[in-house]
Amino acid sequence: MQRHNVKKAFIKRGIAILALFLISNLLFLFADHPAAVEKYYSKSTYRFICHVLHPIFNLFPFSVGDLVYLTVIIFLVIAVVKFIKHCFKKRWAEAGLLVLKVTIGVQSGILIFYVFWGLNYFRPSAAERLNLRDSTYTTAELQRVTAILIDSANSTRSRVRSADLQTGNDTIYSRAKQAIIALSNTSEEFKTYSPRIKPSMITFVMNYIGTSGYYNPFTGEAQMNYEMPVFNRPFVACHEMSHQMGYGPEDEANFVGYLAASGSKDRLLRYSAYNLAVGELMRTMRFTDTVIFKQLRETISPQVRADFKAERQYWLSYQTKLNAVSSVFYDNFLKANNQPQGLETYNRMVLLLMARYKRD
Repeated sequence: MQRHNVKKAFIKRGIAILALFLISNLLFLFADHPAAVEKYYSKSTYRFICHVLHPIFNLFPFSVGDLVYLTVIIFLVIAVVKFIKHCFKKRWAEAGLLVLKVTIGVQSGILIFYVFWGLNYFRPSAAERLNLRDSTYTTAELQRVTAILIDSANSTRSRVRSADLQTGNDTIYSRAKQAIIALSNTSEEFKTYSPRIKPSMITFVMNYIGTSGYYNPFTGEAQMNYEMPVFNRPFVACHEMSHQMGYGPEDEANFVGYLAASGSKDRLLRYSAYNLAVGELMRTMRFTDTVIFKQLRETISPQVRADFKAERQYWLSYQTKLNAVSSVFYDNFLKANNQPQGLETYNRMVLLLMARYKRD
């Protein structure tokens, strides 16, 4: 009887794995058609999901998504311990059933990830949707735009007062949310539903893996590191809430976050946007023309340069081997989700910025 039950359990779990595999493959076939993803998912199904998830999870002042991830990690640790025990006691059937159970869990998680949000990685690019296709530029054009943004960063930084740099996180979250809503009202392409940013309960861990924020697709929550330098936090909040809009790729979320933050009337929010933009453009210029890079670097105000140094020192103080491991993992995650440049995708925001300046 026991063997019969074990055999039955193997068959049931085998069928479940096969079914999930087939469903996932059908989903990925759908993902190969960006226009269909845009019409039937990003602008319909995903918006419905936002209408349902965002109001529910906004009721919680803490990040439910953090708890979900912590629960999954605990479950996996327990599963590994159980598996080792089964192997030591030569309970091969129990060990096999456990492996199948974990496999079903992983497959289900992947499926939920793409259904709840992940398919946004495969919609037409923001460059197409925002009419920013012409991303080619000359060194002279890059120099000119970088100079404009350095001037904006210098100017906004000079207006930032000491009190602004003591702004509490709740105020930063509120102002970033207002900026996202204001951008949402300008175009259907920036439509958002009950946006909100939350401090992550695992900020301590985020420091050591070099993460400033993340979006949880299972709960629709945007979380951020609440300990990083104050002048970085407003932009990061806008970046993570851009993911809530349905902007999956990191360069697109960077760009939309920049549009929201730079369009704000809040001094700290505007400076946070220009600080990020100058950093990205200068990184590109360094690899394009070192002579011009050095010339432009001299035009950055001492205050802005001090902020860049403070940001660099903050992350270096937490840098460990864990950071390197997590970077490799995340780099491969991005490549698997329609971002072949991996971590370099963040810097591709420059292409969208240049296209915007050329167009306007």
